[in-house]
Amino acid sequence: MHIIRIRSMKRPFTTGLWLALALAGSLVATTSAKPGPRYISLADLEDKIRGGWAGKMFGVSYGAPTEFQSNGKINESQLTWSPERVDNAIIQDDLYVGMTMSETMDRLGLNATVEQFGEAFKDSKYHLWHANAGARRLLNQGIKAPWSGHPKYNIHANDIDFQIEADFVGLMTPGLPRESNKYGERVGRVMNYGDGLYGGLWLNGMYCAAFFQSDIRQVVAQGLECIPAKSEYRMLIQDVLDWTLVEKDWRKVWRRIQDKWDKNDPCPDGALKPFNIDAKINGAYIALGLLLGEGDFEKTMEIAIRSGQDSDCNPSTAAGVLGVIKGFNAIPDQWKSGIAAIADRKFDYTQSSYNDICRATLARALKVIQLAGGQVVVGHVYIPYQKAKPAKLEQWDMGVPDKRVDLKSSAWTWKGSWPDDMRGEPGKQWRVGVAAITPGCEVAFTFTGSAVALVGDYTDAGGRADVYLDGKRMQDIDAYAAACTHDNDLWHAYGLKNRQHVVRIVTRGDADARSTGHKIPLNEAVVYRPR
Repeated sequence: MHIIRIRSMKRPFTTGLWLALALAGSLVATTSAKPGPRYISLADLEDKIRGGWAGKMFGVSYGAPTEFQSNGKINESQLTWSPERVDNAIIQDDLYVGMTMSETMDRLGLNATVEQFGEAFKDSKYHLWHANAGARRLLNQGIKAPWSGHPKYNIHANDIDFQIEADFVGLMTPGLPRESNKYGERVGRVMNYGDGLYGGLWLNGMYCAAFFQSDIRQVVAQGLECIPAKSEYRMLIQDVLDWTLVEKDWRKVWRRIQDKWDKNDPCPDGALKPFNIDAKINGAYIALGLLLGEGDFEKTMEIAIRSGQDSDCNPSTAAGVLGVIKGFNAIPDQWKSGIAAIADRKFDYTQSSYNDICRATLARALKVIQLAGGQVVVGHVYIPYQKAKPAKLEQWDMGVPDKRVDLKSSAWTWKGSWPDDMRGEPGKQWRVGVAAITPGCEVAFTFTGSAVALVGDYTDAGGRADVYLDGKRMQDIDAYAAACTHDNDLWHAYGLKNRQHVVRIVTRGDADARSTGHKIPLNEAVVYRPR
């Protein structure tokens, strides 16, 4: 039998422990071709879990002032840190969304289904954007998970959302990548699909490896084994692995990433703009920080921050993985020392403090390990070898953003009243578009392309409208969204023949029972051509 001892184990196994394991039936003979089980002390397992959660906390707090301040360019601003700034983590969605999902798992059990996670997410009250916001809006309209994360309904399916909140799954599945994928898919499909889902699965695969692997290159590569080889996500991270093998200047690798991959973001907020919240590009910045950060927290986070875009989430993820590799006790005090003062403070919208989530994660991890055939004996944990199996391949594509069409264009024809839609407070208002509030108003948009997104901000005063594409009745629009749900995917269609099309909206007089009005907002359109 091949025994792999991790370096951080504080004391060797005793003869009595070997006997106990043998009597428990844990030591099963294996062939020489199959890797053997892994062992870790219970104390080290807890230390690594605490390190992972701590890394997420100071990583997001360090990057918070830079979030989306540098899009498509390197952030050259001065970065500063003081340990007490970690209290910013209490209000971050990087922490509280994942924690509410983990609390749902604790409440419903490890067998909780994707639909049950969706039902719990539907009732959340915190601010959400992009894929998360789209999912909660759809769930409230009666579209169940996993369809709430499917691109048929959620145009943000490839965005970063699951990637920033998936960590709790990786932290509870040490050395068990198949278990990580199993639980990850149940959670991630609530809001994401395809490459958006794969971002979280890759991240969790890295966490699985980080419990037993100190070589960061191996951690990144082993995480990739959880996602399909032909996915664009894996191709991008493989590029970063290859490029950093021969080039140690992170800025030069960053430029190669930009030139090949930072283009044609289909998200309506990023189309034809520098802004890019796609999971893949932000995942590349995580990998870049880990691979060229030399195992140093400051350097790893600085690279992830200076790479730009979602520059609080990315260092949070990178520091979380590095925190597991190092363990909490080995994290320099300059990063972790501020946590003690807030260790029992609840994260926003949760029942969990740092100490609570660490205890709950450890308890969940021990259950997962035992269900996978492992054992906990005399303060040590035996984890059977588990080879990663990639998720099934699923890719989707809106196409290449071709043009943004404002409401002054002749491509729009109007009937009925479409007054200006104003935002802000009295005296500080600005026009974002138009909005019909009476039934029977119509607008038709003529475009040439293979996909289209109509952009309009959902509100708690949204109404309903019928939609026709080339004369055919499509799924209607329900423009109601609960408070704190920031979504503008009014209606979209993709996979069309690349020719001229007409989409027509006809307002109705009904609305969701929770709505305070009948508003159908419209800000602009994005037209796409085939890739």
